[in-house]
Amino acid sequence: MTQEATRPTAPEPAGGRDGGPRRTGRRAAAEYNAASIQVLEGLEAVRRRPGMYIGSTDGRGLHHLVWEVVDNSIDEAMAGYATRIDVRIEQDGTVFVSDDGRGVPVGRHPTGKDALEVVHTVLHAGGKFGGGGYKVSGGLHGVGVSVVNALSEWLRVESARDGAVWAQEYVRGKPTTPVVRVGPSGDRRGTTTMFRADSQMFETTDYSFDTISQRLRESAYLNKGLWIKLADLRIDRERSFYFEGGLVSFVRHLNRNKEVLNSRPIYVERREGGTSIEVALQYNDTYADNVFAFANNINTVDGGTHLTGFRTALTRSLNDYARRAGLLKESDANLSGDDVREGLTAVISVKLEEPQFEGQTKAKLGNAEVSGQVAAAVAEGISQYLDENPADGRRIIEKSLTAARAREAARKARDLVIRKGALEGMSLPGKLADCQERDPARSELFIVEGDSAGGSAKQGRDRRFQAILPLRGKLLNVEKARLDKILSSENIRPLVIALGAGIGDSLDLAKLRYQRIIIMTDADVDGAHIRTLLLTFFYRHMPQVIESGFLYIAQPPLYRISTGKVTRYAQSEAERDRIIKQINVKNITVQRFKGLGEMNAEQLWETTMNPETRTLLRAEVEDAVEADGIFTTLMGERVEPRKEFIKTEARKVRNLDV
Repeated sequence: MTQEATRPTAPEPAGGRDGGPRRTGRRAAAEYNAASIQVLEGLEAVRRRPGMYIGSTDGRGLHHLVWEVVDNSIDEAMAGYATRIDVRIEQDGTVFVSDDGRGVPVGRHPTGKDALEVVHTVLHAGGKFGGGGYKVSGGLHGVGVSVVNALSEWLRVESARDGAVWAQEYVRGKPTTPVVRVGPSGDRRGTTTMFRADSQMFETTDYSFDTISQRLRESAYLNKGLWIKLADLRIDRERSFYFEGGLVSFVRHLNRNKEVLNSRPIYVERREGGTSIEVALQYNDTYADNVFAFANNINTVDGGTHLTGFRTALTRSLNDYARRAGLLKESDANLSGDDVREGLTAVISVKLEEPQFEGQTKAKLGNAEVSGQVAAAVAEGISQYLDENPADGRRIIEKSLTAARAREAARKARDLVIRKGALEGMSLPGKLADCQERDPARSELFIVEGDSAGGSAKQGRDRRFQAILPLRGKLLNVEKARLDKILSSENIRPLVIALGAGIGDSLDLAKLRYQRIIIMTDADVDGAHIRTLLLTFFYRHMPQVIESGFLYIAQPPLYRISTGKVTRYAQSEAERDRIIKQINVKNITVQRFKGLGEMNAEQLWETTMNPETRTLLRAEVEDAVEADGIFTTLMGERVEPRKEFIKTEARKVRNLDV
């Protein structure tokens, strides 16, 4: 889970941002004429609106450049032509990506340019449209490498094919050399791309070794037998990934810190027409499900027909087996999808010739025929495994039956929460100090620890749009609890009622009462613990709140530096020392804040709650696999992985607050 620094502003008043009237439609229309129509040539559109092509120009967009180039090499591997990919980051931030595939075609193109130049300078140009160059591919829009070229200060491509190595260089998307033969290829084949991201276009050009490493590991799992090597010369780190087990290895990795019910993952591999289907699944003793779906190596985070087919087959197969084995009586109701998915870890990967994705982000697969293909393959595979491993089958069904009983208890608890809330003051708990604003987009909820901090926050807030909910006592660790226990918690239930959107599968973001939910805890060990418990709750039971960008973490200062006339605040020791040096007086008073309750209302408003001066961190899930692993390690039942994590990370600690 990552967080980005943001400075949200107060709700904008009616009219213009300065409070004055907006321009009239007549005046705006008068300025819109034929001369207003612009035509952007070549890759100029990418440089003018980079967010349209890579999502953003922050760290996420920067790494997207790497994914675009690597995915081209992955496509060569999926087509059966590449067996190795090398990624290297140079000291100056230049990225090298090399594969042993077929190489980019060279030679005169009907446009009059060389084919190599067309691929790198023309949007929607590539060999992935007609099926001739690639039967299976992730990059179907033909904008990948040309976008990387447009957003790079410098790029060079070398293509080794037909007995020669051909090369061309570009500066900010424009060729600086023709396509030239630089020598014989010898034993070398494939494509090498080297580029340096344009600092004029990106907020940062600092790549994360861990982020790239996670993505490459995932790609190696999805393409068994493919060797991927990553080297970072900036920090002298290197990793190689190669998995003969493919998805089975992936599932074992995801469950590495969990107690599993079936020691050998259930594995399904089948080809249906032009569709290749590969599925691996394994149950553990936790309460959450962890399912990842991929289409042509693309993580379809919003699911799609392949996920639908998997879920249908899983529910049907387990119910059929439970009745065949006598674990479900004739009078018993069937297990639901929620019941059979508790504790499930699964990876679904389909590779198809003509995938239909929803939008450029490719977050959801839409091919209707895939649902039935996946369902048939998974149903057969699960049934065969359970018949051959009845002890595993019994453990899985018993866990599902326990989940069914807990689900019924949770339904009653949820109904009680809703019913109780409806009867007690418009669903609002007594400790909530609500705001006057009724538009969720303009409303903020501060979740604070303890009555002392809650009192300061209530006095210091702007009651027009800021609500305060104090939490008292130890917060429940939801990683170790089912939903029925969560909803009976004296701390969690008021929070669910205050937010108003429900929980789990019944969550409805349209009913969310605040679109800025801010966790505000003390800057000490206890505060960090409470913050982690709240993040775990939102990640496991309200993930849509995080995905929508509604969850934030307040950044109260650690130090108050005062000379009597001048008062400044610092959020770190380094900032404290810098401020002291700037003030340059010997009679300075430095106060270390241990808790929010130590600040008076005015100080808390000015430093932490005022939209004009505060800094908030927005919680985001950048890598779902890594996030799940971190929450399992830190908050799960097993102690040993947590000890190992602490030992490994201890050397990074600079200031330990005990």
